[in-house]
Amino acid sequence: MMSDERNASNVTTNTNPNTTGAQGMASEPVISVRDLTVSFASEAGTVHAVRGMNFDLYPGKTLGIVGESGSGKSVTSMAIMGLLDKNASVKGSITYHGEELLSKSDLEMSEIRGKGIAMVFQDPLSALTPVFSIGDQIKEALVTHNPKMTEQQIHDRSIELMNLVGIPDPEDRLKSFPHEFSGGMRQRVMIAMAIANDPDVIIADEPTTALDVTIQAQVLEVLRKAQRETGAAVIFITHDLGVIAGVADDIVVMYAGRPVEKADVDSIFDHPAMPYTMGLLGAVPRSDRERNSRLVPIPGSPMNLVNMPKGCPFAPRCPLATDICHTTEPAMEPVPGRPGQFVACHRTQEIVDKGLTFHDVYTVAEAAKSKFAGIPRDERKMVLDVKHMRKTFPLTAGGFLRRKIGEVKAVDDVTLDVREGETVALVGESGSGKSTTLMEIMEFKQPQDGEIEMFGTKLEHKIPREKRRELRSAVQYVFQDPMSSLDPRLPIYDILAEPMKVQHYSKEQIRERIGELMRLVELNPDQVDRFPTQFSGGQRQRIAIARALSVNPKLVLLDEPVSALDVSIQAGVINLLEDLQNKLGVAYLFVAHNLSVVRHISSRVAVMYLGRIVESGDTEDVFEHPLHPYTQALISAVPVPDPKAERTRQRIVLQGEVPSPTETFEGCPFMGRCPLMPKLSAEQQARCRGERPALRPYDTSRPSGHQVACHFA
Repeated sequence: MMSDERNASNVTTNTNPNTTGAQGMASEPVISVRDLTVSFASEAGTVHAVRGMNFDLYPGKTLGIVGESGSGKSVTSMAIMGLLDKNASVKGSITYHGEELLSKSDLEMSEIRGKGIAMVFQDPLSALTPVFSIGDQIKEALVTHNPKMTEQQIHDRSIELMNLVGIPDPEDRLKSFPHEFSGGMRQRVMIAMAIANDPDVIIADEPTTALDVTIQAQVLEVLRKAQRETGAAVIFITHDLGVIAGVADDIVVMYAGRPVEKADVDSIFDHPAMPYTMGLLGAVPRSDRERNSRLVPIPGSPMNLVNMPKGCPFAPRCPLATDICHTTEPAMEPVPGRPGQFVACHRTQEIVDKGLTFHDVYTVAEAAKSKFAGIPRDERKMVLDVKHMRKTFPLTAGGFLRRKIGEVKAVDDVTLDVREGETVALVGESGSGKSTTLMEIMEFKQPQDGEIEMFGTKLEHKIPREKRRELRSAVQYVFQDPMSSLDPRLPIYDILAEPMKVQHYSKEQIRERIGELMRLVELNPDQVDRFPTQFSGGQRQRIAIARALSVNPKLVLLDEPVSALDVSIQAGVINLLEDLQNKLGVAYLFVAHNLSVVRHISSRVAVMYLGRIVESGDTEDVFEHPLHPYTQALISAVPVPDPKAERTRQRIVLQGEVPSPTETFEGCPFMGRCPLMPKLSAEQQARCRGERPALRPYDTSRPSGHQVACHFA
């Protein structure tokens, strides 16, 4: 193993034990990156986006690049593709089969892009041209590098590609346009276009980030199949450690534009040697195990890449930082006693000698004891009771004289309740009705159909003004995107004061309460004169939570409150929500698509599909003993940050897409995707087609209240 930093820090992506040692002899790297630096000129100064990136990528192997937003992952991939903006300054070396890419013109790179190196982008709707059919776009990918292909050859290859990525009815779907495809189907098309010319390298830049977990499982399986068929090497960029555990052979961890740890996937997850990597792993909630410890939030925020100070970029956030960490940036060096693992840290020897883990490095305060601890659920007061709630939206057609042609069943016969001091989670794929359920509750009036009762008050069309004000004070809302929900023109003081003014708080009460709120969400009270743009994403979400708590609510509705945050920031917000609930006794109705977060934070869970609750019960009961085939598929599809577990897990990959909520079903809405359906007898299948299953108690002798809407669960 070479000792100088440039060569020692290379990642070997060939981890197959049958080919150990073959990299240097039988197999040459398809891509080699050496001392790559990328910077951009900006008004604020030079942005150092990538610094000192080094790795080798071997045929048939997958290199994972992970890190938080702004760490340089995507800029690295764009540098390889030759797609950086003109104001980018790129230095170092990127070779493809030994041929230098950085010296090539854009015209020369266009001969390699798509044929030798292909890319799957994060947002397929932006990457696909909306005015051309899917067939035309696959054709363009083919003929760009194969101009002599006949129309029949193009058609046959297009059908072959559509079949390969699992798109049904390929003959007809080639004529469709991108907007007629779901997100998962569009991403399949992107993969089909990427492998159209049998490239040597596929770069997948956050290819599953915007997808539901069941669709994510489908896309990852398609990508694995595409790699097997083409033998391509893959660079997989993501912030999701669960996903990377299941797809990568080797991993590069990036922070503030530079690699800080590199190793094979097992070493990274089993024995991380960089405090940042340890923090990332400690911050990830797990869907495959019962919550038994607090998450590890990494203090502070990622470094500004303009005018970077001396020393290790992670030092301001690192619990192990010493004086040298703040003055001298560590080089990437081999980890003692761990062949193939490299880390940029001054404290590596101590970490290895003492066998430190994230539990040792990061100290997390124990959660306060809940004021409702030990009180059975049925003895707690009901704060929200929803019975048989429905919400539909009309579908209309025509011009001036519009007519109704159907309706969207957004929420269909939802029944749930929330008790004091508990968190009830609503989970399900996009379009399942989770957010619409919250919005109907927040209307504070009689629903379109069904009943809503808050704190013993039944919501009706006419509620006295004072009673409505009292309810609005008792129930508050936290939105998904704090940047959209916080007025950028108002300082934080005014944002926090607004709900209190509506409730007629005095100026003195508001002033005192704002100081309390800032301390409660662990922010500096002296910063209330700042504007939202001057805070990080995690800090803005804390401000949004503070605003929701300003009028002492008893119930907070949270709509995907952590989905827009990096994992280390997300952990801090989740811990904060737990602490606030324990201290204040507030109840949460928590909407999320991330089942790992749900298992960690919720006490009860309700699974929604096409506007209906198909299963509900205590969180541990539902996760350990899922009854509905849809719940079983959801849980099995969630990736876990454990490479060994990912290799052996049995997944239920659902076929097809979620039906339109405009469709009318006589029987079970899930039957078209149900993996149980083919195993049933003809008589049982007929029942599924003709009789819609009601939500019913599974076992009345069990105290968890586990309910399921399936005839054969």
